[in-house]
Amino acid sequence: MAMLIIEVLNGILVIVMILNLFALGNSRIQTVIRIVGTQGALLGLVPLLLHTDLTIPVLLASAAAILLKGLVIPFMMTRSLRAAQIKREAEPLIGFVPSIVLGALITGVILLVSSRLTPTGIPAESLIIPTSLATVCTGFILLITRYKAISQVLGYLVLENGIYIFGMLLVEAIPLVVEMGVLLDLFVGIFVVSIITNHINQAFSSMDTRRLVSLREE
Repeated sequence: MAMLIIEVLNGILVIVMILNLFALGNSRIQTVIRIVGTQGALLGLVPLLLHTDLTIPVLLASAAAILLKGLVIPFMMTRSLRAAQIKREAEPLIGFVPSIVLGALITGVILLVSSRLTPTGIPAESLIIPTSLATVCTGFILLITRYKAISQVLGYLVLENGIYIFGMLLVEAIPLVVEMGVLLDLFVGIFVVSIITNHINQAFSSMDTRRLVSLREE
């Protein structure tokens, strides 16, 4: 039974790492939002598989991840994306294909050295530590190489997903981590709206996105 749970957990974590590469290689911001939302919803299942005793902190961590990461925050970002009328990340600092290659190389290196990174008490065959590190690195790549404000926020979300995975190892020992995670996700939602509002206001002194036409006319 324990081996079956580890296999299911590793299956979810492999999907999360694959989604990291899809996020790096996609220019459509709406698609990346869906990828990050799917990733967040999948991560909501991790605490249920990682801890056999379904205590209140574990259930809270799972419910918060599925609700906030999988539904609320993607919905807020989609609304902000439509308001700003942005569709694509046009010219990233590193191209989409090189970004995939870089992400794959980093993930491969992490997987190669993962046996030395697994702490005591965690099965050696578990992918939770390498997935956490690979996801954090993916978030950094998105955060540093993308110019659109929404894309940078998506990078922050992916980075936070990596931190969340690692935090699942501590949810029983430090229940406060769960509450902090919920607050952090709420902050991310506010962070999204604030960045979009500030960028549009600074550029056009208005939230009316029809003012974007003036750039073409000038």
